[in-house]
Amino acid sequence: MRFSEFGLTTLKEVPAEAEIVSHQLMLRAGLIRRLASGLFTWMPLGVRVLRKIEAIIREEMDRAGALELLMPSVHPAELWQETGRWEQYGPLLLRMSDRHDREYCYGPTHEEVITDIGRRELRSYKQLPVNFYQVQTKFRDEIRPRFGVMRSREFIMKDAYSFDIDQSGLEASYQKMHAAYAAIFTRLGLDFRVVWADSGEIGGSKSQEFHVIADSGEDAIAYSDDDDYASNIESAATLPAAEPRPEPGQPLEKIATPGVRTIDDLCKLLDTEPARTIKTLIVEGDAGPVALVLRGDHELNAVKAQKLDGVASPLTMADTDTIRKATGSEPGSLGPVGLDMPVYFDHAVAALADFSCGANEVGQHYIGVNFGRDLDEPQTVDIRNIVAGDPVPNGSGTVRIARGIEVGHIFQLGTKYSEAMGATVQDRDGNDVPMLMGCYGIGVTRIVGAAIEQGHDDNGIIWPNPIAPFDVVIVPINLQRSDTVRAAAEELYAQLQALGFDVLYDDRDVRPGVKFADAELIGVPHRLVVSERGLAAGELEYRHRKDSEARSLNRAAALELLKE
Repeated sequence: MRFSEFGLTTLKEVPAEAEIVSHQLMLRAGLIRRLASGLFTWMPLGVRVLRKIEAIIREEMDRAGALELLMPSVHPAELWQETGRWEQYGPLLLRMSDRHDREYCYGPTHEEVITDIGRRELRSYKQLPVNFYQVQTKFRDEIRPRFGVMRSREFIMKDAYSFDIDQSGLEASYQKMHAAYAAIFTRLGLDFRVVWADSGEIGGSKSQEFHVIADSGEDAIAYSDDDDYASNIESAATLPAAEPRPEPGQPLEKIATPGVRTIDDLCKLLDTEPARTIKTLIVEGDAGPVALVLRGDHELNAVKAQKLDGVASPLTMADTDTIRKATGSEPGSLGPVGLDMPVYFDHAVAALADFSCGANEVGQHYIGVNFGRDLDEPQTVDIRNIVAGDPVPNGSGTVRIARGIEVGHIFQLGTKYSEAMGATVQDRDGNDVPMLMGCYGIGVTRIVGAAIEQGHDDNGIIWPNPIAPFDVVIVPINLQRSDTVRAAAEELYAQLQALGFDVLYDDRDVRPGVKFADAELIGVPHRLVVSERGLAAGELEYRHRKDSEARSLNRAAALELLKE
C-alpha cells in the first residue's frame, strides 16, 4: 500500500477526549474516529488490524469444529421475554419499535436467538454436540461510555454457543473452547492469563475469563507464580486463618472517639494499624438490615456478599435512617458487640484478638475486643477481596495481584436458556430433554485496545507482529529528487509484496522525520530506509519497532531477516 493512496491522517496532539493510552493512540494513529458517545468509525488502518484478529479467531474456531453462522443484530422482544431478560437486563438493553409497534432490541448478546435456532433445528441427540459461532456487532447502552473501544456502546464480538446432550458433553465442549481460546490469544501475541470468574448477567454454573495483562487494566487478577492458579478478584476465594488465634491480653474498654468516622481516623487516634481493627457495614436484607464485618484493611466483595442467605441482591448499602433505627448509632461508630441483627463475619476477622471496633454509640468505640469473651465464637464466611500475600486457594504459594483487561469469557450455561425456551431433543431412550449449553465470547474490538495498552511507548504503538496493520514500512529518503532512490524503493516494494508481506510504502513528499514519526506512531514492526548513501554502500537501514538503534544490512540479509 502506497502511503499517498491510503488516506491515513495522523495527529500530533493528544485528543482531549481520550483518557487512556490506547484511546489516545488509536485516535492519533488514525485507527478510529468518534461519531458519538461510545460510537466509533473504524478507519482503514483500524480495519486492517480487526481483519487480522478476526482471521486468527476464525481459523482456530474452525479448527475446533465450530460452525460459523450470522444471526440478526435486531431481536424481537418475545425471545427476551421468554427468558425474563427483557426486564432483567435493564437500561443496558436498547429497545425500539417498528412501524407496527412491535418491540425489538439491538442485541447485546445472542443467547436467546441461538436457543431459538437450537429448538427449531435440533431434534435428536444424534445431532449433538454442535457449536455455532459468529462475528457480529453488539450494542450495550452503557451509562458512561469511556476509554475508547474498551468500554464503547457498539462493538464487535465473536460469540459461540455449544449444545450437548449431557454434562459430560458440555464439559468436553467447554474444554475444547478453552483450548481454542488459549491458542487464539497465543497466536495474537498477547501476554494473557485465564482466571476463574463470576458468571454475572449471562448466568450459568462455571465461567472463566481471558485477561490481557496491562497496568491500566480495569480488573484486578489474583494469581500464583507457583502453579496455574488465577482468578478474578470478584470470585477469588479467601481461606480461614491457618494459625490459631492469640489468647486475649486486654480487658474490654469503651473509649470516647469524637469525630472519628473512618478506620484511618481510628488508627490515628489509637496509634494502631487497620489490621487490628474491624469495620461493620450494614446492608439491606430480605427481612431487614444485615451486618457484614470485615478487618479494617480489607474490602468488601459485593459479588460474594450478595450471595449470602438473607442478603438482598444486588447488594445495597443501608441508608443512614435505617442504620439509626436498627443500631441507635450512625456509620463510623458501628460494631458487632450487642448488635441485634443477623451478622456475618469474614474469615479474617475470626483470627483477631484485642481488636477495636465501634460501640454502636456516636463517638464511642471499644478496644480490647475478643471472641469467646465479648462476642460469641463466629461462624465465618468469605466476603472480602483477596489481597497480595494471602495463601493461594486450593494451590501452593501466596497470591500476587496484577491488572488485566478482559478480552474473552467462556461460560457453562447448563439448561438455563434451553429450559426457559423449550429447547429440547430426544435422548437415546426417546425422552425429550433440555440441551445443555455453553457460551463463549471474545471482544474483537476490545482486543485492539488491549494490545495497545500492553504494547506501546512514548512514540506510539508496538503491535504484536500477527496483528500489525503492516509488516514492514519502506521509507525512501529524497524520493522525489533521486531517480536512484525511487527505482530502488519501487523494486524493493514489488519484491516484498511478491514474498507475501503487507508493505506500507511511504512515498509522500514530506521530511524524513515525519515519515519516521508516523511509522513509529502506527506501530509497523519493521522499517527499511532507502537512501542514496546506503545504496552507494550496497545497504539498507533496518530497524525493528522495539529497537533503539538502526543497523545497516545488505538487501539479501534484510530480506532473510524479514522472512525469519
